[in-house]
This record gives sequence, structure tokens and C-alpha cells, in this order.
Amino acid sequence: MTGPHPRCRRTLAIPLGMAVATAMAFLPGATASATGLSGTVAVSPGAVGDALTSAAADGTALSYVVNVRAGHGPSAQVKKAIGKAGGTIVTSYDQIGVIVVHSSNPDFARTIRKVRGVESAGNTRNAPLPAQSTTDEGTPKALSSAQMAAARTAAAAGQDPLESLQWDLPAIKADKAHEKSLGSSKVTVAVIDTGVDDTHPDLAPNFDRAASVNCVTGKPDTADGAWRPSAEESPHGTHVAGEIAAAKNGVGMTGVAPGVKVAGIKVATTAGYFYTEAVVCGFVWAATHGVDVTNNSYYTDPWYFNCTDDPDQKALVDAVTRASRYAEKRGVVNVAAAGNENYDLAADEITDPVSPNDGTPSDRVVDPSECFDIPTQLPGVVTVAATGAKGIKSSFSNHGLGVIDVAAPGGDSTAYQTPAPPATSGLILGTLPGGKWGYMAGTSMASPHVAAVAALIKSTHPYAPPALVKALLYAEADATPCTDPYDINGDGKVDAVCEGSKNRNGFYGWGTVDALDAVTK
Repeated sequence: MTGPHPRCRRTLAIPLGMAVATAMAFLPGATASATGLSGTVAVSPGAVGDALTSAAADGTALSYVVNVRAGHGPSAQVKKAIGKAGGTIVTSYDQIGVIVVHSSNPDFARTIRKVRGVESAGNTRNAPLPAQSTTDEGTPKALSSAQMAAARTAAAAGQDPLESLQWDLPAIKADKAHEKSLGSSKVTVAVIDTGVDDTHPDLAPNFDRAASVNCVTGKPDTADGAWRPSAEESPHGTHVAGEIAAAKNGVGMTGVAPGVKVAGIKVATTAGYFYTEAVVCGFVWAATHGVDVTNNSYYTDPWYFNCTDDPDQKALVDAVTRASRYAEKRGVVNVAAAGNENYDLAADEITDPVSPNDGTPSDRVVDPSECFDIPTQLPGVVTVAATGAKGIKSSFSNHGLGVIDVAAPGGDSTAYQTPAPPATSGLILGTLPGGKWGYMAGTSMASPHVAAVAALIKSTHPYAPPALVKALLYAEADATPCTDPYDINGDGKVDAVCEGSKNRNGFYGWGTVDALDAVTK
């Protein structure tokens, strides 16, 4: 497909007064051509490989993951088979048994799956290497000097200049938490995303260079600054980083955990695709470089839902599952956004109209208990829904009883949820590359709030393993009852159904995260 939009997880652009339009405009129900996502039909095993024939016939390389027994490198037999099938090993993550391979052979995956010792294998993309690049649709606008001046005037004593615009901080009691603790500089949150501009004055004081890397190819690139987005790339990761750990330094805005460190793990191509080999690299890097929490505001391309009855998609689920579990075993709490399509992820079936988003999409009906949004629906991952300025589920946020773990501010249209003055935008303020600030909305913005609260818990309980950090995150969340009926636009029609009790339900999970409890309990 031509001109795909950046795939940073479900960031939503909502035009509001002084709100800045996000670069990733994924509106519920939008068509593939408008979103860069794709629709699908039921895909039979091997159908993806057939679709790749034209791309690979001219010698264009595609990328694959080959999964073998964890804890060992690829055997001599597997290496020989990969070469014989026309593959070249890019890198191998021996600790989880994931091999990244490039091949121009359209039958590579089918061939290698028959080799003894190979547990699963599949192509990670439909677009040839490298993916076609494009510019963002609707580049965010920075706050004007007049808007910044007005914010400074409204700022209370002890607040950063733009903090008065951040309705999301008091929504989770982060402002009160900051009176007790800003978080520990010994805790690092890695933003697995489009890259982070560490030169931003609100990010530079808290940036962890040693934990930062470029993983776009599936192999770590540790060149200085490789984690930064170029001028043509999405500002999404920089925005997310500011929400988490913008320093409380009198410069601009304040992060939820302004005393912790933040790292950038760049996994998105210039075109905005988050492919499996890059995501695997990101989790393994976090696991081996002292990261405590990862934020994942994306889904792994090209499939919105990866169905395990398709051998290619199963291989992608296997690879990312191995990587995320490995990270957790090494002490990392993984947090992910739930998505912006107002889907009930606990439903019996969902129509996915957007996959594969780098190929030719068409509608397919999937069972979300067998077809997974990764990493969002993977075991052990904290799944986050978004709320607006009135504290109810954002109009776009996915939901689902037993799927959503917690909720946090992600913004919404002021037509639905208007913040109290002096905040004027219903979106979430964040840092933008080049020393700027602007607004975005989406579950992409909710997830970093939760990652930051997890970092505050880790700061309070430095020896707590991931299981305990998550248990405290859920126990300390403020129980939020179902919004019933949920008629967000007031047209008399129910827009989503919330199932469950006050203490755990499909809209808010265990509740809205509480930053104050994170630093006091």
C-alpha cells in the first residue's frame, strides 16, 4: 500500500481548540487507506507466503523469524537448512531461541518449518526490505509562544510552567505524589517506540543513554543517537517519554515520574511499522540493560490480530511472547496500550478490517481469544485502557472484561469530556522533538501513565519483582465502576457495554492507577 501512516499504537487525533493534532490519526472505523491499518479475510496457512511471491521473485529480501528451542543457538542442521532455503541469518537471540533471517525465497517459511528443531517460522512483513517511507499525516503543532505564556501565568507556585495544562496529573494524584517523591533515578523506563529525542530540555536530565538503542533491523545499533527519530519520523516516542519522565526542572511540563530515568528503544521503521524482529530486539535489549519497566504504545505489524492457526502469524506470536516473557523473568514490568478502535477485546468475535497493514487488507472475522494483538494481549503484560478528563472511558478506547488490567488518562474530545480550567485541551500534553511541547490522545498516552506509576512503585519498593509491582499496581488502583449506560456522544445510543463489578470490569480493569499510593504504600 502507498503512503502508510505511522503505526505508533493507536494515537488519536482529535481537533480541539488549542489542541495539537497528532501525527497518528487512527479514528475508530476509519478505512485502511486513511489509517495505514489493514483489513483481512480468513487467511489459510501459507496464504501469506503466496502473497509474497511477486515481491520475492525479483530477488527482493523479506524478513522472517525462525523459532527454535530456547537456551541454545541455532544448531548446525538449522543453520545449514536456512542457507539451503535461501536465507541469511541477521542475528540470533539464543536465550529465547529466536533467529532473525532475511530471504528472497517466497517458500522460505514453508520450507524451514519442515526442518527438525524448528518449532515455528514465519514472515514478519509483506512490504519488501526496507519498508517504504512516508511522512506523517498531520504533523503535531507545537504550543505557540502565546499559549505557553498563558500557561506560565496560570501555573501555581511549585509547578513547572506548563503543568497547569496537565489535567492528567491530578486525575491520578501525581501532583500529590510529587510532594512525597519524584521517583528514583535508579529506576529506568524504556520507551519501545519510534525513538526519543534525548536532547529535549525536559528529557535530557533524565535520559539513560546506556539503556537506549536502535532495534529497527532486529539487531541492536548502539551508535550514539541511533535511538533518536529523524525529522521525517513520528514524534510519538518523544511524546510518550515526556509523559513518563519529563523533569521537574522549571522548563516546561512535568512527567508522572519526573525523578526516574527514561530510555529510548527505537523499533519503528521510517514508515512507522513495528515489525516482529524489532520488537523482539527491544524486549531482549531491555532485559539485558537494566530496564525496570517498558512502555509499548503500538501493536506489532502487519497484523492487528495474529491468529495462531496461521503458521506465519503463530511464529510472530511465539517470538514476541518469548521476548516479553524473557524480559519479565529478568525483572522488567511490561506495559501496553489497549488500542483505539472501541473494540470489546473479550467479545466472541471482532471484525478486523486492517490486516495486513503493509499489504492488501480485507475484512476477516477473528476470535480475540485465539487471535492476539501483540504485545497487548500477551501473558504478563499490563494492558491499559484510556480515560478522558471526566474520568470515564475515552470514546475510542478498547475494553474487555479480563483483558483490561487498569485505566489511565489518554484524553478525549472536549465535546465528550472537558477538563476543568485552567486546562483547555482534553488531550494529553507531551514533549515533542526539537524542544517543543504538544498534545496527543489515545491509549498510546494512557499506557505511559501506567508505566510511570509502575516506576514509582519500583522506586518505593526497589527489590520488588515484576509480579509484586503488578500486584501493587492493581491493588492500589482506585476502583472505578462501570459507566452504564455508556452513551459518550449523548445521542441516546449505547456506544459500548461495560461488564463486571466496581472492583474489576471491562472498562477500567482493577481501576484507575493511583500515583500517590505508589509512593506512600
